[in-house]
Amino acid sequence: MEQGNLTGAIFLDFAKAFDTVDHGILLKKLKNSGIGDRMLTWFQSYVSDQSQYVSISGSSSLPLPVTCGVPQGSILGPLLFTIFINDLPNVCNASTVHMYADDIVIYTSKPNLQQLEAVLQEQFTEVEKWIKNNKLFLNTDKTVTMLFGTAPKLHKLQNPHLCVGTKSNGMLTTVTSLKYLGMWLDPNLSFSPHIEKLSSKLYPKLGALYRNKSCLSPAVRKQIVQQMLMPAIDYRDVVYAAAPQTHLHKLTTLYNSFCCFALQCNYMTHHCDMLKELNWPSLESRRLHLSSLVFKSISGKLPPYLNRLLPPAAPSSYNLRSRTSTYLTCNTTIQKNSGSVLIFLQSTTIME
Repeated sequence: MEQGNLTGAIFLDFAKAFDTVDHGILLKKLKNSGIGDRMLTWFQSYVSDQSQYVSISGSSSLPLPVTCGVPQGSILGPLLFTIFINDLPNVCNASTVHMYADDIVIYTSKPNLQQLEAVLQEQFTEVEKWIKNNKLFLNTDKTVTMLFGTAPKLHKLQNPHLCVGTKSNGMLTTVTSLKYLGMWLDPNLSFSPHIEKLSSKLYPKLGALYRNKSCLSPAVRKQIVQQMLMPAIDYRDVVYAAAPQTHLHKLTTLYNSFCCFALQCNYMTHHCDMLKELNWPSLESRRLHLSSLVFKSISGKLPPYLNRLLPPAAPSSYNLRSRTSTYLTCNTTIQKNSGSVLIFLQSTTIME
């Protein structure tokens, strides 16, 4: 987006993903991943010779053999499914694949819509072949595409939709908002839908708490806000922290409402006084755990695609006292101008 390109993404949805894992293919992939014969025999015993039945009000059906699938609700279930689909990115040579269990997205960037659609169509065709070979089933009704770009770039398009066909001669639906891993995405990555939905979810909860405030002590009210309401705002706040201030201000207003509830003070009370009384940081200060993300990048503990976003800056040619400090450069877009922001990291402090 910062380079003026369009980005297209395909969000895959498997039908009963965990229940359709073929045991034979799974065991073969476990062997190819380097698991020894003894451990492989254990896994074979774990997934094979299983049966299931339905019991209602003391009556049970006849048991039927379980010929596919990995156990859900177990620690090994997601792990085995991850190993099963681990070779999916091998068929997507012209795109990037991100996988979190069965939440899979394929995306790439191109200068224009025609090139983008051509690449995505080619990649999706290969993915459909992989799905067929691995005996999985794609839910084409819930598999959708999304087109990302700057507002001016998308505005120039006569039809800002992606045309990606399926093997059944259908077309994937293009959406303008989508919830992915708990975040609502939009074409401009303004995160306006995410903040709107977050506010619409938390305000009713706050209203219900106000109606029962007489039953709650000050300590309990404070604990409820910290443990039940704030985690929703803190979730992935590093991601949407770059949203326009007009959107972030809505969350600041919501946070101030939480403070009013915790203290049971007048809504005209200044937010600085409330934060001081509660000994809580401002909403902007709560996002300082960005520093832990930067530290992980320096330590090489983040995936390569994230480490590349924060390359080390070239050291200064001047003999300054700060010459031995750690500097990082991250590409960013400020309004319409593309540039770079230098991040200086010393101890736990980040200054832009």
